[in-house]
Amino acid sequence: SLSVPQGSSCAIVGPSGVGKTTLVGLIARFWDVKEGQITLGGRDVREYTSGSLLKNFAIVFQNVYLFEDTVENNIRFGRPDASEDEIIAVAKKACCHDFIMTLPDGYQTKIGEGGSSLSGGEKQRISIARAMLKNAPIVILDEATAYTDPENEAIIQESVARLVRGKTLIVIAHRLSTIVDADQIVVVNDGCIEATGTQAELLQACPLYETLWNAHIASRDSAEGGADRA
Repeated sequence: SLSVPQGSSCAIVGPSGVGKTTLVGLIARFWDVKEGQITLGGRDVREYTSGSLLKNFAIVFQNVYLFEDTVENNIRFGRPDASEDEIIAVAKKACCHDFIMTLPDGYQTKIGEGGSSLSGGEKQRISIARAMLKNAPIVILDEATAYTDPENEAIIQESVARLVRGKTLIVIAHRLSTIVDADQIVVVNDGCIEATGTQAELLQACPLYETLWNAHIASRDSAEGGADRA
């Protein structure tokens, strides 16, 4: 069982393949549960229409998909009735306005299928702008900075901080150092919730979390050492 209070931050962690993405998909009703129930505001998510349910969620996936269309329309997908001024405003908040203005036709630049003409960091920032424009009360984040270079990571973290301000945040965490201040951390293992608590509580009471944390610290120190040698 799991409860995420409104306005709180919840990080979902665990080894690869244990069900973290599935859990998040069930919350947004990409699939339905076979047993038990998932509720939003005390109401079973299966009682909502698909459209009314998804209005509550802004989702930023690690692997971003952009449409073969203009940059402006890719952002507008978050809210189709948005004005040009609103799109520019969220692009600035998502730290992507500057690079958009360097494109051949600015916001009217057509990008290739899947955003093939943009870098990974640029696609992430457009995806974050799209989520900001939607302005949903719940943000689901498949950690956007997991595979970005340090320069892009700082920019994207700034964008994410603006996106989630005042929202309920559910994040699948890959870099554990980014979620140490989460209101609750949920440890998933083999399709089950093994433990729930704060960073300090889990380091004391959950051997799996301690193992994950130590592996993360060792990996980070190794990467920083390699960078120093380079």
